[in-house]
Amino acid sequence: MPETWFDIRPVSPGVTLITEPFVHPFFRANLYRIEGRDFDIQLDFGNGVASLSAALPGSGRPVLAVATHAHVDHVGSFHEYARRAGHEAEAEVFSTMNDEGTFASWFVNHEDILERLPEPGYRLEDYRLMPAPLIELLGEGGSIDTGGRVFRVLHLPGHSPGSIGLLDERNGEFFSGDAIYDDQLIDDITGADIPDYVRTMRRLAELDVSVVHGGHGASFGRARLHEIARGYVEDKAGR
Repeated sequence: MPETWFDIRPVSPGVTLITEPFVHPFFRANLYRIEGRDFDIQLDFGNGVASLSAALPGSGRPVLAVATHAHVDHVGSFHEYARRAGHEAEAEVFSTMNDEGTFASWFVNHEDILERLPEPGYRLEDYRLMPAPLIELLGEGGSIDTGGRVFRVLHLPGHSPGSIGLLDERNGEFFSGDAIYDDQLIDDITGADIPDYVRTMRRLAELDVSVVHGGHGASFGRARLHEIARGYVEDKAGR
């Protein structure tokens, strides 16, 4: 596998952004490696066209693999990690990687899904997601202490039942997954729930952060977080 399948670059001290530039933009998720003293967090895992764990240089520290939710563009390499964590609401999907929960068939059948192949002889017809049962459950009020950084777990349903985010309350760095990002939000798929999403957005509209690293697109600040959240509430709550 060529190293250039993934784009890997730092976005803040101790945080690396990984994307798949040759995947169709709709499925081009943001993945994050967050460095800790005792262990690192790998947050989300791409589509699994190429091995994420093989592409990232080892730090010598253990890795906690955290999935913000179970959609195909976030769980492709989840199975490559031994210590896997996510929300209980999507535990069955992680265990089976069923199509109803992951939408893997959307990826495989999407026109022009790959701009190029990850390696000679690659066959998209052979693509499938590997089951990755959760080893640890993360839920509202929980925390992850990597040594030097502590992240509060936020349950943010709406896009999916078990969507979660991680907030470093010390410096305000917020990893939101697909609960919120600066683009068209998806709330009309199986597992999505608009009333839940409205409640999540009301919460995010009051959240004190310094920067938001979303599941897609560029990072943005607190003012934009509140603008997106309040706009969603205004658009949906009156329907």
